Amino acid sequence: MKHRSGLDRRLNGEILRLAIPSILANITVPLVGIADTAIAGHIATSAGAGAAALISAIAIGSTLFDLLYWNFAFLRVGTGGLTAQAFGSGDKVECGRVFVRAMIIALGCSLLLLLLHPLFLRLALLCIGSTPEIKELASKYFLIRIWAAPATLGLMAFKGWFIGMQDSVSPMATDIVVNVTNIAASILLASGITLSDGRCLLPAMGFSGIATGTVIAQYTGLLLAGCIFLLRYLRPLFLPVLRNVQGRIVPKLRAVFLGSQTSRFFRTGADLMVRSLCFIAVYIGYTVISSYYGDSLTAVCSIMMKLLMIFSYFTDGFAYAGEAMTGRYIGEGNALAMRSTVKWTFVWSLSLAALFMILYAFGGELLLRMMTSDELIIADAKAYLPWLLLMPPVGCAAFNWDGIYIGATASRQMRNSMLWATVLFFGTFALGRIALPLSLRTPELLTHILMAAYFAHLLARTVYLTIKYKTIAKL
Repeated sequence: MKHRSGLDRRLNGEILRLAIPSILANITVPLVGIADTAIAGHIATSAGAGAAALISAIAIGSTLFDLLYWNFAFLRVGTGGLTAQAFGSGDKVECGRVFVRAMIIALGCSLLLLLLHPLFLRLALLCIGSTPEIKELASKYFLIRIWAAPATLGLMAFKGWFIGMQDSVSPMATDIVVNVTNIAASILLASGITLSDGRCLLPAMGFSGIATGTVIAQYTGLLLAGCIFLLRYLRPLFLPVLRNVQGRIVPKLRAVFLGSQTSRFFRTGADLMVRSLCFIAVYIGYTVISSYYGDSLTAVCSIMMKLLMIFSYFTDGFAYAGEAMTGRYIGEGNALAMRSTVKWTFVWSLSLAALFMILYAFGGELLLRMMTSDELIIADAKAYLPWLLLMPPVGCAAFNWDGIYIGATASRQMRNSMLWATVLFFGTFALGRIALPLSLRTPELLTHILMAAYFAHLLARTVYLTIKYKTIAKL
């Protein structure tokens, strides 16, 4: 019993050590979006575009990149799980190989994006029902920011690898530097720098400066991650790799890309790409469906999603901790520590869920007023606040299970859970809509059905992964 309590204390210390830096980094993420919106709302363009057009263009451009980069989430997720298991087994050489493999694939994927981005942009704009002015501005934003693709995908690989190495401080430092640099560079480039005597040190780039600031921030983050890697990990990990491959480039690449671990990486990546496509389908479905119910309810749906995402920024910290520690203890073959990790990450996540339920229950209106000053939107949104009380428990379970399954590299189960969740999302909405008599198919009731469909998708993920836990619990 004394041994067990000592293990629990040690594991809780590890969970907090890994989770808190991730939470602190996540908190800075929404600040970038807020800053970009604020900059767009205050700058003027030579073309005479209004603030609404600029803000809409950034929203569309950012969404396009979200959809684009979601397809490459396997670079972070797959790298994290495989690295954690190699770390747990004490295989330094494989830790190094996972890194090299991930970075080469990230570079290859980014070059593919740079090659095909005109086609992607053209197809995306065909699906967007905005004005020509907004489409032109969104294209301008996209065509600048796409040049950050090598840095963005490289940072995904770095983040996954750092987490797998039980290091959450390095990705925290990188994320904070990226987000702070993004805000500062976007402000400076968009507004320019003019001295009190009228001399111009930096000409204002206007709208283009916002996208350029993001590009600069991504490469700054990549440079920092590279420096951390060189200073902290090069000597202990990569000198053994170099010795093992006898110094010739062909054997080096063969050692990295041939063997069972490589096939595992690509198999995991394929499963996770299918999972990402399902996420995209649900996200687009939610956004498109809500757009049919009028501007006010569309805004309500967007605010509901943003409030839920704030919760996810916190609980994701414990999911990252679960990912790193689960992979490590599977690599060690330590079943007791692995199962205890699962238990305690759930305790912490569910505790956060309870706090957010209290926050949504008693501070819901205040949160709405922080999101908008439009009284009509606030009045409409109040009717949907109860959904926010239901979503944290199932949401935190789904997010936490994701971390556990990533650490276990159980990508097939993660893929299948999201396939079922996607079917349930669209099925719930379709059946709910059909079940309503025509006289009751008001935008308000249909929005409630949309919320129910999103809740059903979270519940499906939670139930499926809970049932399948026995498949990864056996070491």
